[in-house]
Order: sequence, then structure tokens, then C-alpha cells
Amino acid sequence: MTALARRTFLMGLAAAPFVVTAACASGGSESAAPARGKFARRLPIPPLAASTVDDSGVRHFTLTARAGTSEILPGRGTPTWGYGESMLGPTLRARRGEAVAFAIDNELPEPTSVHWHGMHVPARCDGGPHQSIEPGARWEPSWTVNQPAATLWYHPHPHGSTEKHVYRGLAGLFLVDDDTTDTLDLPKTYGLDDIPLIIQDRRFTADGALDESDPTDVGLLGDTIVTNGIAGAHLPVSTGLIRLRVLNGSSGRLYNLGFSDEREFHLIATDGGLLGEPVPLRRIQVSPGERIELVVAAGDGRAVMLRSHPIEGRGGVDRDAAGYGLEDTFDVLELRPDRELLPSRPIPPTLAAVPRLDPATAAAERSFELRWFMINGARMDMNRIDFAPVVGTTEVWTVRNVDNWPHNFHVHDVQFQIVDLDGSPPPPALAGWKDTVYTPPGTEIRLAMRFTDYTDATYPYMFHCHLLLHEDRGMMGQFLVLEPGQRPAPMTMAMPSDDHHGG
Repeated sequence: MTALARRTFLMGLAAAPFVVTAACASGGSESAAPARGKFARRLPIPPLAASTVDDSGVRHFTLTARAGTSEILPGRGTPTWGYGESMLGPTLRARRGEAVAFAIDNELPEPTSVHWHGMHVPARCDGGPHQSIEPGARWEPSWTVNQPAATLWYHPHPHGSTEKHVYRGLAGLFLVDDDTTDTLDLPKTYGLDDIPLIIQDRRFTADGALDESDPTDVGLLGDTIVTNGIAGAHLPVSTGLIRLRVLNGSSGRLYNLGFSDEREFHLIATDGGLLGEPVPLRRIQVSPGERIELVVAAGDGRAVMLRSHPIEGRGGVDRDAAGYGLEDTFDVLELRPDRELLPSRPIPPTLAAVPRLDPATAAAERSFELRWFMINGARMDMNRIDFAPVVGTTEVWTVRNVDNWPHNFHVHDVQFQIVDLDGSPPPPALAGWKDTVYTPPGTEIRLAMRFTDYTDATYPYMFHCHLLLHEDRGMMGQFLVLEPGQRPAPMTMAMPSDDHHGG
């Protein structure tokens, strides 16, 4: 890893029309500050999904993927896709140990799927490209939630068209609760001081439609920031502390988040749940698919902007590389405190136990080179299984970005821990559970993960770059989790191809 790349990595941590209506508006009192400028619209809060619990204790949800029309830009209708909503979807919520079941209908004109990003789930319920839902069809996955409290999300994963489906609006949050978070003094009133924040970038044609033309090498880059489905949003703040559950829902853009007045905030959780203790920061970098939870003080009563700053050191990309949006600055969301704020309790100094996986106990070590829409020289093949971990074992994966482009790395089913970055321990902001990690050019990152509970000789999990254009063009592979001595069926284990350039 070059000195620039390592410094960059660490600094980055410091179809029937359906229109979004007031049903998605957040609770709480109105801000004392008047609506003004381009941030005149109040941030919509995705509604909590309706559910029912049957006599056996199973919680049932229904989702419908469908087309609609959304007012992303003020006064202009944009054709979009969503889950029940015209764009995005409701926030799903369940507890650790709870059985959940879904009825998912596809009213779109083409096949789609629903992947539970970050969820520990049986492979047949994972929602990857092998669980395609045809137009007019219904998919009914079910499982028992068995992981710590975390901010997860759900989105489509159809092979070759994931970027288009997400870009058109298919995404939503899935919050997992547990006893630990119940007992902690953290902001936790959904829509009041516990705010979901889905950050995306979009580009529009002259008539207000989404512009899906001319993707860059990292995918569709927009010139407009959209938060929870609208551009130019503000959030009234009525409490002393506010918790932001941030998802980078963009297909290829990195964000370097901080506040316009350089105020300090505390990182309390990453992809897989709470950290051991709060981490004070003024900047944090978030790549596509990653989630972070921030707690920030409302301050002195003046409005403040959550802003995306230029990526430190251009994310390790060569200075002459262009078109990745790494030097862009965007205003994301204006926080507007009330004149009088409800008191909040201080953030607890200890959050959750994060037991470390021991790399010395690894049953296998694997290496992954990310280059030119391929992993280890091979593009995705739906009929190829790349390897098969054994259930109940820990593995260490070494991931290298040998391109001069940005990439990141996401693994289905498991949460992993970063063992080291080019031999050095991860900084505190990367010391928790993760399922997606940015991989700057020239970087070598070792990941430890443990495979538990679920085995399947037929249905695989995915590993891939979560820059969605890269995934769509083949930067993805598949693995099975098997019982000791079990053999995969019906697909044949295969070695990566020798094609290092693709077609």
C-alpha cells in the first residue's frame, strides 16, 4: 500500500403514479427556523413497515415492488420505483431471536430480487441473483433473526441490472433491535431523535426524469444529492442529541461526511452493529453500501449543514484519474434546532462487547484481487461456485485492490472484522463488525469472518464489489457454506479463468 493510499484510508475515517405524501413526514415539533433557500422541504422519514404476528410468534411483512412517480425535485414528477412507496420503501424492524416472514410481490415489468444486505440469513432466502422474482410473481422467504442490533438495508440484486433497479429507487432500511440497545441511553425514538438517512446521488434530464446515460467508470454519478427520496431537505431537531443512521445508498459515489462548522460527532455503530465505545470524529468516509450511526449535539441553536467534503487524498486514486467524483463537495442535509430543546442523556462511554475473531484459528485463508470488473481474473458466472467454507469455521480473506480505480468489498451472510490494513491494526472507526469495506488502490486488507448456522449445497452467497456498475459487469463471485465432508450440487467447483481483461 502506498503512503498516499494508507494516509487516505485512515483520514477518510476522521407503474400507477404514487406520490410521496405527508404520511412519510417525521414526528416532533416544527423548527423555529423558517423554510428557506434550497433546503425548504422537511426531510421525509420512511414509515415503519406494518406487520402482524401470528399465533406461533412469526412476524409477517408484505412488500410490493412497483413503479410510481416521486417529487424528488420540488414541483416536478419523476418516474421511480419503490417498495409500496413511489420511491424507496418502509423501514423494516424486528428483534434478535424473532422469526420473520415476507410476502414480496413484483409488479415491475421485469424480474427483480430483494437482498437483505448485512443480514445473517439462509442462502435460499438471501435474495441474490438466484432468488429472482418474475413479473407478477411472489417470493416468500422466512428466517429467524440471529445477530446483534444493527442498521441493515434491503435492495435488489438481479444479475446485471442491480445498479438500474437501485438507481430508480428500490431500497429501504432494516433495523434489528436487541436487549443491549434497549438498555443503553442512546437516542432511540424513531423519527424524532433516531433518524434514518438514506443518502444517494441522482442526475436528471430536462423533463425531470432520472438520467441513466453515460455512466462513469464507477457507475452513474449524480450532480444532485437526494436524502430519503428528496433533494434539498432540512431536519427539525427538538432534542439535545440526535442519532443519524446513515446509509450510502449511491451506486458508485463515496462520501466524506462532516458538519459545516466542523463540530465533533461520535460514531457509535458501523455495518454490523454497535462499537465497543463511541469514537469522536469530525469526518468519516462512507462507500456504497456501508452504514454508520452518528450521534451529534444540536449545538447552540443555529442551523448546521451535514456536508460531504472532498475525499481525502482522492481515495488513494492517482491524481490524474478523473470522473470518480472524489473532489466534489455537496450539502446533504440541514439540521435546524428548535429554540428550546428537550434534554438528552450523555452518550454512554461503553456500548457493546465486540469479541475479536482470532486469525490464528482460521481453517482457511483466501486471497482476492480486484481488477477491471473481475475478482481473481474471473467475471461472475451464475453456474460457477468459487469455493466452499465449512460451517463452524473461521476464515481469513486477504483483499487487494490492484486497480487504480476505487473499489469496495462486500460479503453476504457474515459480518467480518478487519484484522489489519497492510499489517497495521484498523483504526477505532473500523474496529467493529463490518460487511462492506472501502479498498483504496494499492491496499491489502485482511478480513476475519466465521460461518455459522446455515448450510446449503445448492444455493450460494455472493462476494463482490458494491460499486454497483462493477457488480453488474462481473466483479462478483459465489460461495457455498457446507457441512464437513458435504459436496456441492448441482454446480461444479471451478478455478478462475485466465482472462484478465474481460469483454
